[in-house]
Amino acid sequence: MGPTRDYTIESLDTGLRLIQLFLAHDRLTVSEAASLLSVGRSTAHRVLSTLEGRGFAVRDSSGRGYAAGPELVRLGLPAGFDAAARQRLGTVLDDAALRTGETVQSVALVGDRIVVTDGRESPHPVRVAPEPGRTRPAHATAGGRLLLAALTDDQVCALLPGEELPGCAPAGLRTRSALLAELALVRSRGYAVSRGECVPGLHAVAVPLAGSSRRDRLALVASAPADRGGDPALARRAGELRRSVALLDAD
Repeated sequence: MGPTRDYTIESLDTGLRLIQLFLAHDRLTVSEAASLLSVGRSTAHRVLSTLEGRGFAVRDSSGRGYAAGPELVRLGLPAGFDAAARQRLGTVLDDAALRTGETVQSVALVGDRIVVTDGRESPHPVRVAPEPGRTRPAHATAGGRLLLAALTDDQVCALLPGEELPGCAPAGLRTRSALLAELALVRSRGYAVSRGECVPGLHAVAVPLAGSSRRDRLALVASAPADRGGDPALARRAGELRRSVALLDAD
């Protein structure tokens, strides 16, 4: 959806579109930015200089091009990946793995997908392998549903504008309406589950881990093969995960 032209601030719109260009280009010259934005070189130069002054762009060593600056990189980095967060949350992951006996992972929401930020592996011979850096559709996973449930329905609809949802497995939710109903259940219950909806044979439960805003929220997920992931086991693990999360408040 494009901006409503009657209320558009042209310079702000140009700056935002330029920031979007850095998502697809490692480096931009003034001429390239002007061409891609359909603006004059002087306008492109002023906007790039403004972004540079705020740390959203940096000049490369040649002085002829710009790249994404530290502020833009920081805003694009999901919560949970930096060393301080991994150290602080590592105790929770260690405790959760001991309490549940299953593989546990922390996940963040990036757009309409979740990304695994860290994890601990179950000691069981048959187990789920932790997958740091792996992404999956948020609507089809326990961790994704937990994080989506922290948003409003309007925000969820903006992330998933179509009624039909892409399926990961035959058991998955197929419509946005069904997802919104599931998210209402997550909010009332306080935890989210998935039962083979993204990976057949994998059952998971998720509880809130950390963060108060959309960008820094994390979910704590315990995953197990289906034969160890029935509804009573998932509910019990939700309580165990919460007890592990409580360690953060004790620090």
